[in-house]
Amino acid sequence: MNAHFGTSGSGWERTTSVAGHGNAPALTPTQLKVLHGVHSGLLNKQIAFELGIAESTVKAHMTALMRKLNVRNRTQVAMAASMWSEDARRA
Repeated sequence: MNAHFGTSGSGWERTTSVAGHGNAPALTPTQLKVLHGVHSGLLNKQIAFELGIAESTVKAHMTALMRKLNVRNRTQVAMAASMWSEDARRA
């Protein structure tokens, strides 16, 4: 799969500006990219390829995301990403 994803123009760049305010936790730039990949439906291996990092690094970021988002699984991470993406587009 050759699905390129980025943050420009998708509402995700605004997500970084609200991180730490309201319900949005403070996320690192790489965590935001991983979050966007999950939101796009990509597998860890695909996210790793797109970001040029190891799959184990993506897994570590996923663990950190689940902790910061206070969720237990990948589906809940994707749901949170959808919610914040919609909020960012409305802002």
